[in-house]
Amino acid sequence: MTGPGLTALVVDDERPALSELAWLLDQDERVAEVIAASSGTQALTVLEGRDVDVIFSDISMPGLDGMALARVVAKFSTQPQIVFVTAHDQHAVDAFALDATDYVMKPVRQDRLREAVRKVLTRCEEPGGTETDAPDETIPVELGGVTRFISRRQIRYAQAQGDYARLHTENGSHLVRIPLSTLEEQWGEHGFVRIHRSTLVSTRHITAVTVQGGRCKVRLGDEVELEVSRRHTRALRDRLIRSASRAAGA
Repeated sequence: MTGPGLTALVVDDERPALSELAWLLDQDERVAEVIAASSGTQALTVLEGRDVDVIFSDISMPGLDGMALARVVAKFSTQPQIVFVTAHDQHAVDAFALDATDYVMKPVRQDRLREAVRKVLTRCEEPGGTETDAPDETIPVELGGVTRFISRRQIRYAQAQGDYARLHTENGSHLVRIPLSTLEEQWGEHGFVRIHRSTLVSTRHITAVTVQGGRCKVRLGDEVELEVSRRHTRALRDRLIRSASRAAGA
């Protein structure tokens, strides 16, 4: 945190919405300062001159929209948290991929905004706290006749090969004698989700989700792209939305 209370940057191209959100945040005793910007470009100008703890940004804006702003901020050496404030829920999957702290729907209720502030503070004090931050697991694998160990967090996705599963990491793949269905059951609470009858992916490694021509795909890193079956698209979307918007009681 930049001080005893949060410094918040509010970004919205609609003046009434910008004023309302800034006013609501100003009523929260945990927020020390509220800065307003009417565009993504103006927000970057603010960020060039000072640090902020959190950005509350609309998504649909002309020019540099909220998603593009978040992608720029993700390259900063010190990154403020992002809370998206929008009237549309279809961006929640992308928000998850950008590691947004929260996803607040318009019209904004004061109690819902206070919950978002609480989550920002929690993340400041105790980074993490998501399902994938549970204690890690070590998996023995055979490599050149030698048993080596990889951690569950290294695994980006797993593919079924009969009674075996091939575990893919950033540096290679390993065949283990474990059915994919068993991995799904054991690793479901650690952020792994089925996207195809033969593929299980780690949501912590998803960097983008795209939909073209009615077909959904997930990107892992910069080079791996996997297709999501129609049967599993809704379940994946719901899983990512829950992770992107971790509101109490949600």
